[in-house]
Amino acid sequence: MMRSRFSAYALGRTDHVFRTWHPETRPSDPAELADDPNLRWVRLEVLGMSGGGMFDAEGTVEFRAHYREGGKPGVMQEKSRFVRSEGQWVYWGPLA
Repeated sequence: MMRSRFSAYALGRTDHVFRTWHPETRPSDPAELADDPNLRWVRLEVLGMSGGGMFDAEGTVEFRAHYREGGKPGVMQEKSRFVRSEGQWVYWGPLA
């Protein structure tokens, strides 16, 4: 799920990002996920994960997402929680 969401961000497919975000924590308006033309996602590193197996109800993924903004490189690092909702894995949000 993490890789598909990163790819969706990289390709500007905010519909997929919205659809794979838990309804309780996602933005209320899909337009809030509008693509920023100055931001380009270039590489994803999965640093670790736990849970998320066939019989699990939730899991976590720690990642580093590399981007270029205005031509300058940057990195976003997060440990994210994913949960099953209606039989599908969805992004819940970052863990503190």
